[in-house]
Amino acid sequence: MADLTGRIVAEELCKKIKNDLKDYMESPFYPGRVPCLGIVRVGERADDIYYENSAVKKIKALGMDTEIFTFPADIPDSDFRREFKVINENDHIDGILLFAPLPPHIDEKKAVEIMKPEKDLDGLNFINQAKVYAGETDGFAPCTAMAVVRMLKVAGVELEGKNVTVLGRSIVIGKPVSMLLLRENATVTICHSSTKDLKKVCQNSDIIVAAVGCAKMVDDTYVSEGTIVVDVGINNDERGHMCGDVDYDMVADKASLITPVPGGVGNVTTTILAEHLLMAAMKASGFKK
Repeated sequence: MADLTGRIVAEELCKKIKNDLKDYMESPFYPGRVPCLGIVRVGERADDIYYENSAVKKIKALGMDTEIFTFPADIPDSDFRREFKVINENDHIDGILLFAPLPPHIDEKKAVEIMKPEKDLDGLNFINQAKVYAGETDGFAPCTAMAVVRMLKVAGVELEGKNVTVLGRSIVIGKPVSMLLLRENATVTICHSSTKDLKKVCQNSDIIVAAVGCAKMVDDTYVSEGTIVVDVGINNDERGHMCGDVDYDMVADKASLITPVPGGVGNVTTTILAEHLLMAAMKASGFKK
């Protein structure tokens, strides 16, 4: 077993971002201010706040800015959309991270429709979603889905022809990561709560991507010897400690590669968010590498 940590992948990508930012700031296209990420959060969900803190830390460490817009969980739908439209039209904001899902009383579909695709850094807008499913690369795919594929490729995992089981079918992880893996010519099975013989499906996999949001659901009975396990989950266990969707202690001895939580996919996710921010700023100003 070997840990597939996010540190090395994130460090390599951070070097590239810093070099690209330097080139951008020295170009005639630079508008005189560093790229700024607008973070939009409704409510006080613990996982949103954790990601928000991580994103702010990463963006600032790379020399870019953030601006946080928080709203109470009970904000009326019309009020939220009015405020979100103002953020979306703000020329100082180069990219937006909108935490989803939004509270049930807010029409998330209409909120996502408002967001400009060129500012939608986490691939929620339907135009960006369509580009992911069409196999196009000029939009923004969800950062976590991108992080999964990037980590596997940097680790030297040959994806072509591999049997990959994705646990979860959300629009932010399960579905887009499946499309990105298909782009790499993997054979992908998407599983969910109604999947029959789930353990058997997982046991026949070369790679398992766990993204169900259920603490330590995947134990050693799901995994065959030598399976590569990517854990996307962020949960709290019965002791209040952060853990993933995979029971790391039970699975580690059987897996050939496994991502820990914390220290795995999350670090790469925030780095890709920073990469997307810089890409959005450069594209808006007409700068090309």
